[in-house]
Amino acid sequence: MPSKRALVRRPGPRLAEGLVTHMDRRPVDPALALHQWESYVQVLRDHGWHLTEVAPADDCPDAVFVEDTVVMFRNVALLARPGAQERRPEVPDARAAVEALGCSVNEIRAPGTLDGGDILKVGDTVYVGRGGRTNAEGVRQLRAVFEPLGARVVAVPVSRVLHLKSAVTALPDGTVIGHPPLVDDPAAFPRFLPVPEESGAHVVLLGGGKLLMAAGAPRSAELFADLGYQPVVVDISEFEKLEGCVTCLSVRLRELYA
Repeated sequence: MPSKRALVRRPGPRLAEGLVTHMDRRPVDPALALHQWESYVQVLRDHGWHLTEVAPADDCPDAVFVEDTVVMFRNVALLARPGAQERRPEVPDARAAVEALGCSVNEIRAPGTLDGGDILKVGDTVYVGRGGRTNAEGVRQLRAVFEPLGARVVAVPVSRVLHLKSAVTALPDGTVIGHPPLVDDPAAFPRFLPVPEESGAHVVLLGGGKLLMAAGAPRSAELFADLGYQPVVVDISEFEKLEGCVTCLSVRLRELYA
């Protein structure tokens, strides 16, 4: 059976200094953020996920957004080379975590840049956002690693948000969901469903039709419930102030086999 393993990383004391690019900086409450992170982690555990906590990186304000450090396809881990140089020290401990889980490891090399938040997998299709944090050479290297494994890599433009998955994610049936004002090209996706709130575009598939999503998107949650899914909501307001969402707080390793 496919695994339900995930990487997470505890927020550090410098979280409030995290990078922001598409919004104005707002005060972040580190204590509240830690409480919200613990609630998020507990939801994963409650739904059968086995978590590996990547070693803290207290000098890296954005390290809690662990998804940006590594991309998984099958049992292969592709270590990112973040587009923001300040974030590159986050990667070595992510390498240690995936190596300990027995993954085959590749890495993006200079001059390529790639953030994990720019990757959306829908079945064997790997959408990669070409934008501010992921460059053309990063896309080329991702193709070289994943296409021999059976992936179909599709590059799509990202200019209105930080990462591709800041704009779109996907439902269990493969329908891509997004808030239209933030999606560069909805026609890039064979099936696209608009949602009424920005944070409604972000879901983590917990299994069994359950969708982990932010508490700040009640109309989107109602839409998903009408489609037969079960929203499981968490408050991640402190991370949203740093352009974070439910996807970037974990790396799901669904295709590791025991």
